[in-house]
Amino acid sequence: MKVAPLTRALAARQGVRQTLVHTGQHYDQNMSDVCFRELEIPEPDFNLAVGSGTHAEQTSQIMLRFEPVVVEQKPDWVLVYGHVNSTIAAALVCAKLQIRVAHVEAGLRSFDRSMPEEINRLLTDQLADLLFTPSPDGDRNLLREGVPRERIHFVGNVMIDTLVRLLLKAAATLPAGLPSHYALVTLHRPSNVDDLAGLKSLLDALTAISATLPIIFSVHPRTRQKIAELGFSHSENLQLWEPQSYLQFLALQQKATVVITDSGGIQKETTFLGVPCLTLRNTTERPVTVTVGTNVIIGRDMDLLCRAVKGVLNGEQKHGGIPPLWDGGAAERIAQILEATE
Repeated sequence: MKVAPLTRALAARQGVRQTLVHTGQHYDQNMSDVCFRELEIPEPDFNLAVGSGTHAEQTSQIMLRFEPVVVEQKPDWVLVYGHVNSTIAAALVCAKLQIRVAHVEAGLRSFDRSMPEEINRLLTDQLADLLFTPSPDGDRNLLREGVPRERIHFVGNVMIDTLVRLLLKAAATLPAGLPSHYALVTLHRPSNVDDLAGLKSLLDALTAISATLPIIFSVHPRTRQKIAELGFSHSENLQLWEPQSYLQFLALQQKATVVITDSGGIQKETTFLGVPCLTLRNTTERPVTVTVGTNVIIGRDMDLLCRAVKGVLNGEQKHGGIPPLWDGGAAERIAQILEATE
């Protein structure tokens, strides 16, 4: 969702040659192959096929397999996105080889170093030569950490570029027979799904909510495995669905009464769509979704979750706005800056 609009914006410029590297960190068909087709991303020039593993295994394998690609291609710039292990691995390789790095979606901070993504964000931003921020808090974070002002560019949110372009197309994928009102749920973070006692408490809360509001739970493969270990038996109103493609999930978000999630990306999408979002985390690296948007941080307080859903059903949901520069033009702004940079 971040790569697609920038790939398109750069392809429209003369004299720009792009090489697309897929690390293979996200290798599930519904999380990778389908996204390439739906988002109309060209076939990768290189697929490193790293697959799963511990953070150290994944990061090291990406570095080992990415370095020969960089040496062979000799790029002027390497663009890295977000905060996954691929992001920091590629940035480290380029820093050692003196290849310039541009970080798309820079400056985000949760201030929670128990999250592996926070470590990736912090280190990548110290290595990057250009830092493209999605919201003004990103600029403030980077300046506070000593990043020179001339490297920082507030451009808006590239994920919203993709959402704006594909929203109408997504609506056509909405399945028939959906309830008129429903909660949409997605959970994948270790803090929510790896502790079986905590996961059971969460599932019990969702079961209670489903008595008054049907729930569609798009279940991540890791989460499904943990649910199976619990031997959890769900009610008819709590539907456990397979992971949805980007377009399908976007359509479900747009029509949802409320979204319950621990995903960072979904916090952004629900804010743009004006859909109430209840985030099952203690922190967020996207505070603009709380201060401006529709996001409410619930943490792991299941009583608070149930009360928040009840509030939405009673018309007491948070009404947010759209943050500045979340207008579908972020990729074009990034392309202009890259084009103008010597």
